[in-house]
Amino acid sequence: MSNFFFLFNIVLALIVVFYERKNPSSTWAWIMVLFFLPIIGFFLYFFFGRSFRKKNLKKQSAYQNGELTAFSDRQRQAILDGTYSYPDSVPEKLKGLVRMNVATSLSPLTDNNKLSIFTDGKEKFKALFDDIRQAKDHIHLEYYIYRKDSFGQELIDLLTEKASAGVKVLLLYDDVGSDSLKGDFLEAFIEAGGKAQAFMPSKLPVLNSNMNYRNHRKIAVIDGTVAYTGGFNVGDEYLGKKPAFGFWRDTHLRITGGAVHTLQHRFLLDWNEASATHPVKYADTYFPVAPDRDGASIQFVPSGPDDPYTQIKNGFLKLITAAEKNIFIQTPYFVPENTLIDALRVASLSGIDVRIMIPDKSDHPFVHSATLSFAEDLLDAGVKIYAYHNGFLHAKLILIDGQAFTLGSANMDVRSSKLNFEGNAFIYDREAAEKMTEIFQRDTALSSQLTQEFFDQRSITTRIRHRFARLLGPLL
Repeated sequence: MSNFFFLFNIVLALIVVFYERKNPSSTWAWIMVLFFLPIIGFFLYFFFGRSFRKKNLKKQSAYQNGELTAFSDRQRQAILDGTYSYPDSVPEKLKGLVRMNVATSLSPLTDNNKLSIFTDGKEKFKALFDDIRQAKDHIHLEYYIYRKDSFGQELIDLLTEKASAGVKVLLLYDDVGSDSLKGDFLEAFIEAGGKAQAFMPSKLPVLNSNMNYRNHRKIAVIDGTVAYTGGFNVGDEYLGKKPAFGFWRDTHLRITGGAVHTLQHRFLLDWNEASATHPVKYADTYFPVAPDRDGASIQFVPSGPDDPYTQIKNGFLKLITAAEKNIFIQTPYFVPENTLIDALRVASLSGIDVRIMIPDKSDHPFVHSATLSFAEDLLDAGVKIYAYHNGFLHAKLILIDGQAFTLGSANMDVRSSKLNFEGNAFIYDREAAEKMTEIFQRDTALSSQLTQEFFDQRSITTRIRHRFARLLGPLL
């Protein structure tokens, strides 16, 4: 029997190397798992290691927005022809980032947006609830985590009330992230006319062969005029009600303007991907005319395992390499690919002030161990590492030179760049960037700087744990 499993592992290892075509670090990590955990490794690989197949996705043919596609095509062509007039808010050094986002995803630049920035879940959800109460036509919500707790109940009760009043309400949640959303929790909502759908649900109880590929986006669109995106999910912990985490420090945006259309477009694609029974067709009411005004310039950029360009990660790289003065990063999980590590190291050695803020506590201890290991490696290049103490830091931010920033659902790790379906807003606006700079500085005052002395004081067992977690970084 042992010889059978040995031969079986060899065959599986050959599949990993020659058929799955993973990057070398990921390939070696999985080979180690398969050979050191012969039986368990097979199941781990089945659920978490297999490459994503585009054929697993539907063609989303029930929904097409020809107007948005045409607008994006015209903008891309004008940029390529050199006839596009960039808004003043886009610095010369970031025009290449705008071009890349337009060229490789349906992410046109809109410059008529108004922003509100939230760092407290209570304030964010108060604003969202107010907008939901004012909804007249439709409410579209998409969350990775939707808890069946007191706050989740409060939101579903409000959605049920709006559905009963004739508002079209669609709720899209991730099947793994929202695994508790079963049973009769949604019954009254659906009876009232609301529609709910899980993203990539399991065909068998507990077993989900697509477990590794999850919809991590957070999108809310109300009447096609207001949109929200960022890091907050739905649950008591995001309001600071879980003592284990304390205050939940996250960042979320409320947007009005042309960028709402790209968020709406993404939601409808995701909904049709998930729902075989209630596909949505194009309707003008989903895309009302946006106000003609001066405002923040925004591109909403999606990425996922179906994206050959790892678009959000490439956007991170463009921001980092464009920086001239400073780079401020907040991330709960710092398990980056080598390209990002190298870019940050080069930036710091070039005299740019690079600061990375991570949580002092973590919701995933093993990932936190890897985070600390990667962070330590940047100290000798002059990168400053901060640990946030005022609760749990879940914000996902890259801010450069007080001119532009990106935030959304994507963490700075392999999972966000290659495995999860993510969405980030890239914002070119000095006023908003200056506000984010003030927020980062305020958070810095609530943090401690991690020096080499901190890392040298770790016990031998802690160092081994950190290094082992780093070794498995490509799998986290």
